[in-house]
Amino acid sequence: MSKGRFREMITVAATMLLALAYPAVSVAAENPIVIAHRGASGERPEHTLAAYERAIDEGADYIEPDLVVTKDLALVARHENELSDTTDVASREEFEDRRREKTVDGQRVAGWFAEDFTLAELRTLRAKERIPAIRPANARFNGLYQVPTLEEIVTLVRAKEAETGRRIGIYPEIKHPTFLLQNSGIDMVDLLLHELRKFGITADDPIFIQCFEVGTLQRLKQRSGFRLVQLVAESGGPADEPDMYYGDMITPTGLAEVAKYADAIGIDLRLAFGPDGIPSGLVDDAHNAGLKVHGWTLRKENAFLPPVLKRGSQDGGTGDVLGMVNLLVVQGIDGIFTDDPGLVVGALSELDAGR
Repeated sequence: MSKGRFREMITVAATMLLALAYPAVSVAAENPIVIAHRGASGERPEHTLAAYERAIDEGADYIEPDLVVTKDLALVARHENELSDTTDVASREEFEDRRREKTVDGQRVAGWFAEDFTLAELRTLRAKERIPAIRPANARFNGLYQVPTLEEIVTLVRAKEAETGRRIGIYPEIKHPTFLLQNSGIDMVDLLLHELRKFGITADDPIFIQCFEVGTLQRLKQRSGFRLVQLVAESGGPADEPDMYYGDMITPTGLAEVAKYADAIGIDLRLAFGPDGIPSGLVDDAHNAGLKVHGWTLRKENAFLPPVLKRGSQDGGTGDVLGMVNLLVVQGIDGIFTDDPGLVVGALSELDAGR
């Protein structure tokens, strides 16, 4: 037997043992909600209507649009306000003079920014795959789709609800609100609440609103009854609180403070367990503070999975998604952000069948 095959067998056995260590949770807990991270972005360019619709067809409970804003105050879906990674703007000669350098949340960024374009201008751009080296199949769809507005996304959701007969949630993230308020005078909280009122969306609907910043969520808490999610990264801290660190926010004391304004934390999955798959205890700590836990981001490719769940040697190869889902379920995680909702829905069904 080769050393590589032996190591693979050991990691499979380790995954099974870790799952067996938490049998009561996996049997008793409800399945986590499946949140389509930027749509089914493992199969279509992210934040396109095609990616959202595919995610809904694959059974996602929620779709996640990251919201940025145009010069004329339209909310649109892009992962970042800088556009060159996910659109063809860099190849468009008519917008060459829009290239800027800006400091966004402490990072110097060069490129083309959504807030410097009108919606009409932005609609002339076409989406492209952000990581074509890992997802070459997605690149076949480059140039086909526009940047969608929040209104179009809500319209799509309602059309699919009518078609399927099931409720489909939206899970918007407010991107860089302090930067936009300070540099462009744009209040993302006002804009989002205005848009949700216009669409007739209330706190009784399936909706979470998420942000990495604290003050934005606190303002939303004061002004609405929507369920709110404090995003937490593996390092750094909220852009609006320079003396605050995410590491402190996920201690029992920090979680108790977060629970005063948020309903859940959205955690980098690397905070849930180490590379060996052993749980960190964060999920239990958050639950003890009265917070739900939604983890980001489960992707099928080896490049994004912990070593214990990689299969083969190619970064773009598909790893053990079922094993990853099981490791999350046995911890009692409440929601899973994923680029591959069809695979996660299938894995949850397989786990249900095996209980």
